[in-house]
Amino acid sequence: MALSQRLEFRQTQALVMTPQLMQAIKLLQLSSLDLVAYVETELERNPLLERGSDDDAGPADAEHETSPPEHADDGAGAADWIGEKFETSRSSMEQGLGTELENVFPDDGAEKRAAPEPMTPGYSEWSGSGGGADDGDYNLESFVAAETTLAAHLSEQMALTIADPARRMIAQYLIDMVDEAGYLAGDLASVAEKLGAPIGQVEAVLAVLQTFDPPGVCARNLTECIAIQLKERDRFDPAMCALVEHLDLLAKRDLASLRRICGVGDEDLVDMIAEIRSLNPKPGLAFGSVTVQPVVPDVLVRAAPNGIWQVELNSDTLPKVLINQRYYAQVAKGTRKDKDRSYIADCLQTATWLVRALDQRAKTILKVSSEIVRQQDGFFAKGVQHLRPLNLKTVADAIGMHESTVSRVTANKYMATPRGIFELKYFFTSAISAADGGEAHSAEAVRHRIRQLVDGETPADILSDDAIVEKLHDAGVDIARRTVAKYREAMRIPSSVQRRREKLAVLA
Repeated sequence: MALSQRLEFRQTQALVMTPQLMQAIKLLQLSSLDLVAYVETELERNPLLERGSDDDAGPADAEHETSPPEHADDGAGAADWIGEKFETSRSSMEQGLGTELENVFPDDGAEKRAAPEPMTPGYSEWSGSGGGADDGDYNLESFVAAETTLAAHLSEQMALTIADPARRMIAQYLIDMVDEAGYLAGDLASVAEKLGAPIGQVEAVLAVLQTFDPPGVCARNLTECIAIQLKERDRFDPAMCALVEHLDLLAKRDLASLRRICGVGDEDLVDMIAEIRSLNPKPGLAFGSVTVQPVVPDVLVRAAPNGIWQVELNSDTLPKVLINQRYYAQVAKGTRKDKDRSYIADCLQTATWLVRALDQRAKTILKVSSEIVRQQDGFFAKGVQHLRPLNLKTVADAIGMHESTVSRVTANKYMATPRGIFELKYFFTSAISAADGGEAHSAEAVRHRIRQLVDGETPADILSDDAIVEKLHDAGVDIARRTVAKYREAMRIPSSVQRRREKLAVLA
């Protein structure tokens, strides 16, 4: 068979994603905090972007009423206002840049509209004179002193306690192995081998570290942590030592076995248990580590006087971005070099696309949230027991978007409702068949029902998993015993034996 070269033309179709579209898809799933960080970066990088004020936001702040199904496709009030403002401004800018802006705005397909940039309503374009943000504002958080970490706290004590350089090196190595909870994660034999030190010396250094503040730090397990704290209080007598060595029985509420092992009466055992409960099982958490950020809802849901659920975007999570067209006109007029003209044109393209992407992002989040509220109206009106099974495809089909878009929108987004703050993904639950062939039940609603059955137990009538299955079957839920056990363990509900011991102990 002879080999030869030849030219062929083939026609194929492929999805080509521009860098801007890829970035928009990525930004769609950012949380509000990550979104603010991205916007701050763009404000620093792009001279045509300015921070807007609350007065620049839309008049209605993107509100929706979600009782009738057709409301799910209405856009956002503020977002529509922003879109009109954007189109007016866009036409004036195109006169200065020709057709370059056309590359920034692809056709508005359903999937592309669902992949906006990381900002939210309240962003608008600005053609007026003057600047945008107040440059005199200060971030007070930047002046707050850094919180002392556990490692730094231990190192300070080590510097005052241990003078020998070799022992200091061992101590610092052990401090670096202490986790955020204050426990030593590692084996002393391997530490001695790595450092080339006798195991006895490593153990002696660890004994010194275990005397540091906070009490219980550098323990290797919970038993040792509690023992260290009890020794600090001079309460580690033989009876208490026996109790600490059998914490597993304490967790099981096996008080009869503990009384026998410790050799004490009921009153003394109660006092000993109270003493242990007053201790700190994770002493290291009192020191700074990772700052816990509060949850800020992206969507607000409230009931209108006429009984309709109103959905609106939280304006506090919406960075306001303006385009200073006057500054652009001045710079573009005085620019002579092609390189400078190209730079300012790129900045205007990026800024304009950013505003457009933020507009689309806001509309997409509002659309998805409104459909979720419409689908789960029973939950908002009557509670978790009326939560219906819901998947991404149902919402995607209802609003004419792709499942992946809905998945990105619901990631890291929260909804504030009269019943609390929930992540958007909370409303998507699997379905459990009905025993009578009727409408399926939500898995979350079934878990809530299991919790209610357990909370209503009496010491004389503790429900086993089989009994729970029977009660759920009588209520029309077709569920297997292993599923009940899985849900119970996920909610950290003890077994029927442990629950009986706990409730009998309370009565005693």
